[in-house]
Amino acid sequence: MIRKKLMTKFLSTEVAGTVWKIVCEEGQRFSAEDDLIILESMKMEIPIKLDLKGTIVKILVNEGDLIEEDQNLLEYVVSE
Repeated sequence: MIRKKLMTKFLSTEVAGTVWKIVCEEGQRFSAEDDLIILESMKMEIPIKLDLKGTIVKILVNEGDLIEEDQNLLEYVVSE
């Protein structure tokens, strides 16, 4: 049996703000419609999602954290 090594990827954000709510868990599978993290920036709630299916490997932020542009929020692998 040939095993394919899974490459992890990172989800980052293009805006600075505060992590308002984390709506995913490590090990959770997600689809393109799923909100993963909700940021608050300039008094607006911004849902962060990916346009693919995958599994969360590690969440790199906590609720209430201040984040900067291009900061990694979570690590994931893509499902085939």
